[in-house]
Amino acid sequence: MARARLAGAARVARWADAALGPGREAATTDGKATLSAATAERAAADLGLSAAQIRADWDTARLAGLVEVHGDSARPGWRLRAWDRDDSAVLRGWVALFDAWSLACPEPDGHEPAAVAEVVSAMPQVLSFLQLSAGPVPVEQLLDLLQQRVTELRTERCEVAYEPGTGQPAGSPGPADPAPAAPAPLAPLLDWALRALASVGALTYGGGQATLTPLGSWAVWVKLEQICVAAQSPAGNIEQAAEDMLRGCAQLRPNAARAEYRAWLAARPVGSAVTQLIDAARGDDALLRGLAFEALRVVGAPAEPDVRAVVDEPALRPYALLWLAEHDGIDPEDAHEVLTREEATWLWVDTAAAVADHGEAPMLVRHLEAAVQPTVPRLLDEVRAVGHPRTVQVLVALAAAHPDPALAKAVRRAAFQVHTGG
Repeated sequence: MARARLAGAARVARWADAALGPGREAATTDGKATLSAATAERAAADLGLSAAQIRADWDTARLAGLVEVHGDSARPGWRLRAWDRDDSAVLRGWVALFDAWSLACPEPDGHEPAAVAEVVSAMPQVLSFLQLSAGPVPVEQLLDLLQQRVTELRTERCEVAYEPGTGQPAGSPGPADPAPAAPAPLAPLLDWALRALASVGALTYGGGQATLTPLGSWAVWVKLEQICVAAQSPAGNIEQAAEDMLRGCAQLRPNAARAEYRAWLAARPVGSAVTQLIDAARGDDALLRGLAFEALRVVGAPAEPDVRAVVDEPALRPYALLWLAEHDGIDPEDAHEVLTREEATWLWVDTAAAVADHGEAPMLVRHLEAAVQPTVPRLLDEVRAVGHPRTVQVLVALAAAHPDPALAKAVRRAAFQVHTGG
């Protein structure tokens, strides 16, 4: 159903990818991502559609993340690149469109922005009621629910209810002041909201009643599940920034940490969450670097463009290459084969730094077994050459931890040589 709903948008997005790439014709001219008239006419001619249909599909493609506009140029979004191989990308695209329902259709003229915002804020409860009803619901019943929810929102903001026509707070016997303007009627705004939700495929609307579509019911269920997941944060790190959240997960077992990542991600937009995680990975703490990419594995496909974008950053490259290999379906046990010898050595040193900072001495000794080099002398030679900024500290810690005096002496000598530039 999601593919069918977004088929037109995907078609226009693919056309834009082929026709509006770098060095080709500009997609927009107003800096607001509005398709230019010339481009709309060209697309209409190429695809055999009307210019109006092209514009509508273009707007849907932008809202669904199938196309991204940067300045006057357009490029395909990650969901379009994953369209043919990843059903979850299609569903995420539709959910993005569902989340943007209030932008899909312009609100009716003559209404205060505050009233529109109240209706948008109240619609999740209306949609939840539609899902619980599991069938057609009269619009009058939805209007009653909307009015109740809007009243609750105003009460939460401590707005005072006034007696009609008196200008006095309800129940007040005092002298009358000029009455405030009457609240805007909600029926036209409910009609707009239901039409907008119908336009994105979340419900059907007509004959004085509304019914959630199977796709709309699924989306509401997903939103409720996200709220429940966020409410069940096992370690209470939902409100923390990414770096603090990762530190809080450092001592958790893998399954508990993944549950915490899911709760943290459910409480914020995926784009900003991915940005925070990658920023945390860029820091000096190697442990947070590894944990950040574990959290990005929980994010999945939406993180792919951001992960690809950091492949050329030396500190993140090995982690990013492993993440991308696993994302492309390579078994995690075999993913290390995508790394060069130098990248694998760099990752060994970075992981050893995390163990040295946060682990125990026996863990650091066991970490020797994870090296790709067959002997300790070969490992030391390649560790010295790889240029990791923590090489000296790692070697010193390893020498202090290893029970073999001869091996510890060799490791100390290597640390001294790195320190003195030898």
